[in-house]
Amino acid sequence: MGIEFKPSHGATLGVEWELQLVDIRTKRLRQAAAEVMAALPGNSGGGANPKVKHELMQSTIEVITDPCETVQEAKADLAATNSRLANVVEPRGMALACSGAHPISDWRDAVMASSERYAELVEQMQWLAWRIQTFGVHVHVGIRAPEKIIPIINALTAYLPHFLALNASSPFWIATDTGLASCRSIVFGSLPTAGPPHQLADWAEFEEYMETLLRAGTVQSIKEVWWDVRPHPDFGTVEIRMFDGIPTLREVGMAVALCQCLVQLFDQQLDRGYRLPSPASWVVRDNKWRATRYGLDAIMITDDSGSTAPLRDQIYELIHELSPIAERLGCREELSVASEILEHGASYERQRAIVDAGGSLEDVVSALITEMREDRFVSPREVAHAGA
Repeated sequence: MGIEFKPSHGATLGVEWELQLVDIRTKRLRQAAAEVMAALPGNSGGGANPKVKHELMQSTIEVITDPCETVQEAKADLAATNSRLANVVEPRGMALACSGAHPISDWRDAVMASSERYAELVEQMQWLAWRIQTFGVHVHVGIRAPEKIIPIINALTAYLPHFLALNASSPFWIATDTGLASCRSIVFGSLPTAGPPHQLADWAEFEEYMETLLRAGTVQSIKEVWWDVRPHPDFGTVEIRMFDGIPTLREVGMAVALCQCLVQLFDQQLDRGYRLPSPASWVVRDNKWRATRYGLDAIMITDDSGSTAPLRDQIYELIHELSPIAERLGCREELSVASEILEHGASYERQRAIVDAGGSLEDVVSALITEMREDRFVSPREVAHAGA
């Protein structure tokens, strides 16, 4: 089968940010997306390019940017939509927050959104779909030619741990510390077509693979291939889907900058005739697990022989390597937030620090609300002072 990939004119950007609707009093998720969508001025919830839309659960509102040229433009787009949403949810006793999984809410209390597509998903997946009350961030980066998309996807698989560890934010699941940096990675990754992308040689092989899946009835469309990194032919982008739900706009900007810089780097290397790296599948899967379990403290496999290095060191080196590209793209400030995360902690570390300092999981939720509202990191000391 032929799948047309519509090239972008450059490393353009699009961001999808899945937000939680949190009840201010109970600190639990409120299943109120339909109410919020209906009350949002000028929003029909439909159209070709909606700014907000439903997700699988009524506890979720997805915020979507228009196609953007720069990270700053994407951040401004998200901020404007979030402001509109806050004006609707706050008078209704709710707040916006984001993490890969809500620390205390139970997926068994969730209400599915009214959608034929979601109903079909639930019918097919059953328990796997029932419990996907998880939240993530997806970043689209434009690709200039169809022959570049598969080599770039293969190269990006080496950075799945970097993407995940920097933004891992789901250590808790139904009021239990899972021992993981990202339980969302496990919950969502249980879907049959989720996980690291298959390593393919080129676009023709991708078309052949998709035709096989469709013929077998494994999927009904390419949209049901939920790889951690996947092509989006209609948008002309590579979509990086590894990120847990991200609490602050600053961290979202960092994630977008990291994606744009890496894709730009690989695009330039292809133009110069270089062959991009393509790590072995077992290395990709093992490294993803290590980041899922240990977050920034993971020890990464660096080659097919089993050599290893600390992920923190790799991230420091990557930031340094990408800085000149970030300077040219105008996102060096956003990329530098990665260094702040290494110093002050990713969200999963900040959440655990609150509990370790004597705070409750309700305090963790309150901190996540504050982080989103004020776009800053909340310290355990601040939470302890508020409860005193």
